[in-house]
Amino acid sequence: MNVIILKIFEIIIAILLITVILLQMQGSGLSGSFGGGGGDFYRSKRSIEKLLVWATVGLAGMFAVVSILLLASK
Repeated sequence: MNVIILKIFEIIIAILLITVILLQMQGSGLSGSFGGGGGDFYRSKRSIEKLLVWATVGLAGMFAVVSILLLASK
């Protein structure tokens, strides 16, 4: 029963992580990929960008913990 709950959590976290990463990529254009966004280096991040970064880090950490718990429960 616990394994099923952990698997459901892992799927939910994975979907949220994919969504947050896609939202981050949506904000950056192709010019940043090819070096055209040099002027934005010294600009401070907006609050929504900071939130997306912290959400990505948190979700990745949660995904790692749940994956380790699933591995340990087998």
